[in-house]
Amino acid sequence: MAGDPADTRRMTAPGQVAPADRPPATGLRALPFYLGGFLGPFGTMVIIPMLPELRTHFGVDSATISWGFSAYLFPMAALLLVSGTIGERLGRKRVLQASLVVYVVASLLVSVAPTLELFLGARAAQGAANAFITPLLVAGLADATPEAQLGRRVGMYTSFQAVGGGLAPFVGGLAAEVDWRYAFWGTAGVALVVLFFVPPGERRVGADRPPIRPLLGRRLLALGAGSFAAAAGPIGAGVLVGFKTRDVLGMEPTTAGLLLASGNLGAALLGPVFGRALDRYGARPCGVWATVSVSLLVATLGVTDGRLVTAILYAMAGSLFGFVIVVLQKVGASIVPENRGGALSAVLSFRFVGHAVGPLVWVPVFSRSNAAAFVGSAILGLVTVAGILGAVPRAEPTTAPGPPVRPGPPPAGIRQPSGAVSEE
Repeated sequence: MAGDPADTRRMTAPGQVAPADRPPATGLRALPFYLGGFLGPFGTMVIIPMLPELRTHFGVDSATISWGFSAYLFPMAALLLVSGTIGERLGRKRVLQASLVVYVVASLLVSVAPTLELFLGARAAQGAANAFITPLLVAGLADATPEAQLGRRVGMYTSFQAVGGGLAPFVGGLAAEVDWRYAFWGTAGVALVVLFFVPPGERRVGADRPPIRPLLGRRLLALGAGSFAAAAGPIGAGVLVGFKTRDVLGMEPTTAGLLLASGNLGAALLGPVFGRALDRYGARPCGVWATVSVSLLVATLGVTDGRLVTAILYAMAGSLFGFVIVVLQKVGASIVPENRGGALSAVLSFRFVGHAVGPLVWVPVFSRSNAAAFVGSAILGLVTVAGILGAVPRAEPTTAPGPPVRPGPPPAGIRQPSGAVSEE
């Protein structure tokens, strides 16, 4: 049973037991998962501090060059609807390897694109390849982790994502000081390294056709709506902060990149803490508290000025972005245990559509009113709160810290052997 070190068998779906000799994802065995988690945010965020340089290079305005961010996210979001299920059917390792090869090639194409159209096309190819990375890695991590420890493992994974997102603005700003193309050579290098450490994941017996219908359930759709609102609103405010640091506060690219990195550094350091809190107290209170706190901090960013105040507020907000993401990913990994990859990819699809739409909505507003853009994005946090409340049952199981104990019969309403609440 999950949580008992003497018995490594785990139920991966109703009626299915994972092989007894499959080792849990701990220590170095988990490192390939975490390295892959680093890549996605790094490739996404590296462009933010260099947007003014790209704006000048291609001779366009701020709203147009913001497509350099959104072009990456739209195809990624669209493919996330099916990428998890494709990976389960064809084998996670095989699909991840192919995706990483495409990512390397696309990154190099971004760096040499002579026109905006080719630049945006190569960014779209990066995003399409990245659609297959996170859901398959988190699904594999969930399969190899006892349910009682899943929050902590997802918290660690999110920490590596935060490190990637934190280093990306610094690397992007540093490259912008010399030549913005260097940043995309860096993304190609990271993807090439990860390619040599792809974790195992063959086609699972009995999972040739993971079920699609549970992905249309009420709880998963509520979580998806909450993920979309969070990304289009408060946890997607990094793009607005990027423009504020450069255009309003007059920061140099490297300085702006360091400020943007501060929030991700906090999320990286606190990811395991967030995961343990999630395991102990549950997704409902943690998700509501984290989302409300982030929304208030983002709204405050819109009505205050000054470099120091902006740096402090964004460091606090960025740290809590990680808590919201840990909640969304952990809940997504638990709602449909018979198709974890498909469920996670669906939730991530909603989230990255939000990340893509957010700048297209708020950057034009920002050009007219700094405060209105930040406050408007913060208000969307209310939709995220409603989505979390709709996705997580009131009687969700929580795990207090302590030595592993062999669990007894599941309480009423808990039908999945691993501790997840089944979709109704």
